[in-house]
Amino acid sequence: MLITRNSLYFLFATAFGLGLLPLIPGTFAALLGVLLHCAIALVSPPVYHFWLLLLAFSLASFACLYLNDWAEAYWGEKDSKHFVLDEVAGYLLTVLLFSSGLWWKRIIWALLLFRLMDVTKLGPPARYIDKRCSGAWAVLFDDLVSACYAAAILQLMFHYCPNLLL
Repeated sequence: MLITRNSLYFLFATAFGLGLLPLIPGTFAALLGVLLHCAIALVSPPVYHFWLLLLAFSLASFACLYLNDWAEAYWGEKDSKHFVLDEVAGYLLTVLLFSSGLWWKRIIWALLLFRLMDVTKLGPPARYIDKRCSGAWAVLFDDLVSACYAAAILQLMFHYCPNLLL
């Protein structure tokens, strides 16, 4: 079987096919971020967790920016629901910005809050970027803003309801 550049781009752009799922492809793609997070938490020493998460986030962000134009041409639309690297990067940024509490509780809350913030676009920056901006940076940046919202909510939860995360 011949592996072409387009097939590799397709594989990465869809987060190994998760973006092709008929229901909630963005959430399933964020689960790839969860899988990476779990692998880092379970396999590497804690001293390396931040740096490995930062590396995974940087790679997902770079791939999102690099593949965006290809994805728009391939699917014939801007920010296709199948192009889901921004969700992977968004989840990873959430856990980079908030690292307190038990890791497995942090994973669950980070995923739920990131996806809630990403889907609803509650704040003006995320909504503005989503509706009025275009291009690779806009596709990525609205998810990164949503990740910041989710991390801020996690920080408030940790301060006011610590037993949800401990």
